[in-house]
Amino acid sequence: MAGARRHPLSAADRGEMWERWKAGQSVAEIARGLSTSSKSLYRILGPNGGIAPAARTRAECTLSLKSREEISRGLAAGMSIRGIARALGRAPSTVSREVLRNGGRESYRASRADDNAWQRAKRPKPCRMVTNPELQWHVASKLQINWSPEQIAGWLKAEFPADPRMQASHETIYRSLFIQARGALRKELTLHLRSHRLMRRSQHATPRKQGRGQIVGAVSISERPAEVEDRAVPGHWEGDLISGSDNTHIATLVERRSRFVMLAKVESSHTATVVAAITRKIRSLPKELRKSLTWDRGKEMSGHQAFTVATNVQVYFCDPRSPWQRGTNENTNGLLRQYFPKGTDLSIHSQAHLDRVALQLNQRPRETLGFKTPAFKLNATVAATG
Repeated sequence: MAGARRHPLSAADRGEMWERWKAGQSVAEIARGLSTSSKSLYRILGPNGGIAPAARTRAECTLSLKSREEISRGLAAGMSIRGIARALGRAPSTVSREVLRNGGRESYRASRADDNAWQRAKRPKPCRMVTNPELQWHVASKLQINWSPEQIAGWLKAEFPADPRMQASHETIYRSLFIQARGALRKELTLHLRSHRLMRRSQHATPRKQGRGQIVGAVSISERPAEVEDRAVPGHWEGDLISGSDNTHIATLVERRSRFVMLAKVESSHTATVVAAITRKIRSLPKELRKSLTWDRGKEMSGHQAFTVATNVQVYFCDPRSPWQRGTNENTNGLLRQYFPKGTDLSIHSQAHLDRVALQLNQRPRETLGFKTPAFKLNATVAATG
């Protein structure tokens, strides 16, 4: 940016940068606020994977800058190593090593010695996954089949409940991915994350989609039965379209209780095409799983009455600009972007491929289900109601 300073950011500026980043500001916004360049910020954010480093502290047992200044004055006054150590209340060997590693009696300078100590302390300790190849293998193999770090952490805890060495928090997994200096997980594994990002972003940076349009004869979500809201009964679905380049789309359906996913190939967003596609999917289900469908205000469901006649499933519509009212489907659409990135042609995917993607999602453990899979949850629910 024009007029941006080129000198390194101060410690205070770096602290402000991380606070702004955690608040969800973009790199461009932070650069403007600090009067620096975006390139300068990326040089800090990149190596840290977008994760603010822990504040550095000095261990009580180490020499402080004040102690080093006492050593420097003692040397200048011609005191012996033992005399300096006695004045500091330190072992003579501690003072001797300090002086020798920083130039000896003639060259010792307190400030330079303190800077050197901080630099030596930067060497990171190996993280758990570097020292435990078995744990590293489990994490990498689950990432390769598109499990999220949260799902992996939950699965490890359930699979190895009595072995803390075989457990890792989702934050540890993210750090191992984004901070490549750790050397635990290959950078290529970030491509299996839902977002495909190379840096951790604040949850406050997530944009929300906007609702659309008016639907003739739409029944408001406020009239939806209470059993839909509390997820007590199976068979209530949420639906939407995800969009790609050149006006291509995929219809998504998610069962609220189990989070079970179905995907339907659609040739366009025309209402007749969409209604026909999701009608086929819903009619493939047993009757106990056909109760209601909640959709947003997209014009693709303007033919909802024909859908209800064909399936006996009532359609409820969210309020305008309220996608959070279909939170289960919104979250699932986010998961699906891992397979169908924004800006790509979605028409190239066959129905068989969509079914395989849905199967993989339905066989992934979900934290909200106690790390059971949607397929397990749906089957158990159907068996219980049958």
